[in-house]
Amino acid sequence: MDLAAVRTFVAAADAGQFQEAAADLSITQQAVSKRVAALERDLGARLFARTARGVRLTVDGQAFLPHARDLLRAAERAAASVRPGRRPLRVDVIGRRLAPAALLHGFHRAHPETELDVVTLFDADAAIDAVRSGAVDASVRAVTRPARLPDGVRATPVLDEPLHLLTGPAHAFAAARAVPPARLAGHRIWMPGIVAGTEWAAYYADLAAAFHLTIEATGPYFGIEPLLDALAASADLATFVGEQTRLDWPADHDLRRVAVRDPTPVYPHALLWHADNPHPALTALRAHLGSPGPGDRAGAWVPAWAR
Repeated sequence: MDLAAVRTFVAAADAGQFQEAAADLSITQQAVSKRVAALERDLGARLFARTARGVRLTVDGQAFLPHARDLLRAAERAAASVRPGRRPLRVDVIGRRLAPAALLHGFHRAHPETELDVVTLFDADAAIDAVRSGAVDASVRAVTRPARLPDGVRATPVLDEPLHLLTGPAHAFAAARAVPPARLAGHRIWMPGIVAGTEWAAYYADLAAAFHLTIEATGPYFGIEPLLDALAASADLATFVGEQTRLDWPADHDLRRVAVRDPTPVYPHALLWHADNPHPALTALRAHLGSPGPGDRAGAWVPAWAR
């Protein structure tokens, strides 16, 4: 398919006029008309209807437009992958203190020649949109709706991260080496960083429902340091953190990490990428992260959407 004609079609659809599209593309209005006509012949469909004010998309034009945009994005990704001085591999992670960032750090140690741009988008929906558009090459996130990913976007599990209970020294479970999740029923678990509608909110809502837990997201979230201060001073507050979450606190806080087992709740990190993304380092990243085997979840709990 002639990409110049596709680009002209998109410009005309956005402008609503061939004359304005011609100005945007620095070509003549006659060239716009010829390109659109050639594209319509190739497709065997009429894409525009003329009006007194310009042009409007036909039903076929409306159906073709999102695919035309995808074609142009795919072409840009293909060109960017082989241009001299191509950009680094751009990967989104949920947080720079969390397990996905550690996975990328391990990849960088194994492939020091690969340049990386690490970004942090708001949630999985924003990450999926960025992967689809090519704004990022990959993302490491939990995926709550794997069956509803956009065409071309793929997801594969890369890490099931066990949860820990983080408590202050006076908490009832502070001296325990491990605690079953069912024993946490009735205890206050405070996670003020949970945002409704995010993938991590969905995970903890399912966890709370499965084991009859009380997970509070009330109060403003001022960052991890004030949360650690509150835990250190409390005999009844606790929070969940991932096994690989990097945390630092003053020695006099004497905070405790307690494993949660029987079963072990694990947070299901997955790698998202687009099947048409040609960045040469993406294949190396996928191979490095691999995929957990089916036996890795023996004795673990994950939400239904991650099974």
